[in-house]
Amino acid sequence: MLVYILLLGPPGAGKGTQANKLCKALSLPHISSGDIFRENIKNQTELGDLAKGYIDCGELVPDSVTITMIRERLSQADCSKGALLDGFPRNPAQAEAFDTILEDFGGKVDVVPYIHVPEPILVERLSGRWNCQKQGHVFHEVYNPPKERGICDFDGSGLYQREDDKVETVTNRIRVYHKQTQPLIDYYHKKGILVEIDGTQTIEKVTADILAVVHESGS
Repeated sequence: MLVYILLLGPPGAGKGTQANKLCKALSLPHISSGDIFRENIKNQTELGDLAKGYIDCGELVPDSVTITMIRERLSQADCSKGALLDGFPRNPAQAEAFDTILEDFGGKVDVVPYIHVPEPILVERLSGRWNCQKQGHVFHEVYNPPKERGICDFDGSGLYQREDDKVETVTNRIRVYHKQTQPLIDYYHKKGILVEIDGTQTIEKVTADILAVVHESGS
């Protein structure tokens, strides 16, 4: 039986952690559109070179190129029982194309877990990260604070915050995500397969809740 799961969630929702846990529990490959792009570009495939041409010019890679990469990845042997996808589709047009791809494989999207976390919590999770200057050890003001404020526990170097982790940048990233993803959320909601998961719970509880909805979907 083929099982296809799409995992949605904003930056800081813990999507990467959940994807790893779910793939182990369900024996499915984790397919990330970002990984596929990097792999094709690294291996200088025809599609990779085509995508790189757009990226180098500062342009978005056309949906047709992305969709072809996804189709090729899903045709590989490790996807014979399905896959968990992260980062694709990104919009309703890609979602419709993805439905067509899965029809060709004899499958369909079974369930779309959406890990929901309120914006203030997302900002706290993402903007609390600090890195040490020498070796890049990572700390968090709330979840993994250093013993001495501003100093790395391991090498004694000062801690600094990357631009990507500052409150203003983080807040903008989250809002852009919601704006871009809302049409996709609406698309799957109308199809009746979107299930909202409370992402403020423990990692283990979030995993259990997602697995429950996967099994309820008949997967």
